Amino acid sequence: MKNNELSRKIRLVLAYDGTDFHGWQRQADKPTIQACLEDALRKLTGSAVQVSGSGRTDAGVHALGQVAHIAIASPIPCPNLFKALNDLLPPAVRVKCAEDVDPSFHARYGARSKTYRYRIVTTPVCSPLLVRFVYHHPYSLDHAKMAQAARRLEGENDFTSFAGAPEPDEEEAKSHVRTIIRSRLLWRPRSSMLVYEVTGTGFLRYMVRNIVGTLIEVGRGRLVPQDIPRILAARDRAKAGPTAPPQGLCLMRVEY
Repeated sequence: MKNNELSRKIRLVLAYDGTDFHGWQRQADKPTIQACLEDALRKLTGSAVQVSGSGRTDAGVHALGQVAHIAIASPIPCPNLFKALNDLLPPAVRVKCAEDVDPSFHARYGARSKTYRYRIVTTPVCSPLLVRFVYHHPYSLDHAKMAQAARRLEGENDFTSFAGAPEPDEEEAKSHVRTIIRSRLLWRPRSSMLVYEVTGTGFLRYMVRNIVGTLIEVGRGRLVPQDIPRILAARDRAKAGPTAPPQGLCLMRVEY
């Protein structure tokens, strides 16, 4: 097969329950979202197909709007590809959209911003219908102060204090400077749920979960909103809060 026959590029929008997966990136001996998709595409097309995502989600993290691209030679129309893939994939992974795009499209390098949402439930008992998709924290939190702290993260900053160690196969990021376009925490009293939503031009590994862990420390009174600039300036992971559990986090959308 000639390389120019692989010029057809398809954009996929994906949703998945990440509970039973070890993240996005293919691993030799563990189930991952990328491997799940590539295995289904191999069955469908009869050849190996690489799936390139907008970014990696960690083990246990979910998505409603992950974006990926594939390059294939198969002439199968996108509506048929969409249906066939969902027939082959497990119920925890769904293709929401499949469409032909310009060969220059790249799911990762073309992304302009991403939006993540993290949900915390503070009720004494968490509904079994929610437990896979929220962090159950059955203790009182000062959500007003958490909201104040969240807004202090907006703008361009060095997020070293909120960065996790890179993946073993990744090089250390040259810069930890990122721009947070919107950082908001909302309180939903009827469901006793805190919803943190953040939009940024890019995110470091564990960055959102480390931010949430820090906001929880504010809610517990161990930190105050005014500590956020100090934590950012320190460029020291030890100054921020712990890493929040993965199940509350969801990649909502990617903008291009």
